[in-house]
Amino acid sequence: MLTALFFATLVGLALGAFGGGGSLLSVVILSFVLGMPPKSAILASLLVTSVTSAAALIAQRGRAAVSVRTGLAFGGVGMIGALAGGRLGALIPAAALLTAFGVVMLLTSIAMLRGQLTSDEPSPRRSDERRPERPLRLLTLALSIGLVTGMLGAGGGFLIVPALVLHCQMPMKRAVGTSLLAIALQSGAGFVGHLGHPSLDWALVGPFTLVATLGSALGGTLARRAPQAFLRRGFAVFVLLLAAVVVARELPALV
Repeated sequence: MLTALFFATLVGLALGAFGGGGSLLSVVILSFVLGMPPKSAILASLLVTSVTSAAALIAQRGRAAVSVRTGLAFGGVGMIGALAGGRLGALIPAAALLTAFGVVMLLTSIAMLRGQLTSDEPSPRRSDERRPERPLRLLTLALSIGLVTGMLGAGGGFLIVPALVLHCQMPMKRAVGTSLLAIALQSGAGFVGHLGHPSLDWALVGPFTLVATLGSALGGTLARRAPQAFLRRGFAVFVLLLAAVVVARELPALV
């Protein structure tokens, strides 16, 4: 149990510091480290991510670092995809889900290492939040991200933040805070979409969720004090290593 609580702290730290990544870590930890069946790990990850993101959102809201309108619009559309993804994921073999999960992690870590979105300060042309020039494209993107979130139990935050920065001209810190609102909505919808299929060990999931929630507050403090570029690139390397482990373990079983 102590091992589980230690890793739960890492999940909370990731969400609090980066506005995402908690679901990536929680699926890997619950499945590979704690031995939970893959589909149960995905269901538990959605619950942990939804609750932890909501808690982190409360802290972000106090610093006016959240665009509620954008977060509700993005997360609301994403909920539709997450509900569908949750139902679809229940029909797909576990090895296929985890292999796809590893690929999402791999692409995410590469995008982070490129460093295009690591700046914590908005550029002059992005100093003000603007409406996206192509709202239909943004809503389609939200729907797609929601589908991935519901099906894999992961991938929401590190896909939502770039979308907000690039399409809404949103400064990095505000995008991180806003993503927490969208993640809470999408992960909650994905959890509902998975209900009735795998079962959960509440004696493990309950304390894991609580400690992850506390860790998110610590992650928010860390994000304010440490250079954002350093945090994101360091975490990207960690995610890259996890992706390699997942793909190496599950791809032979899928083939």
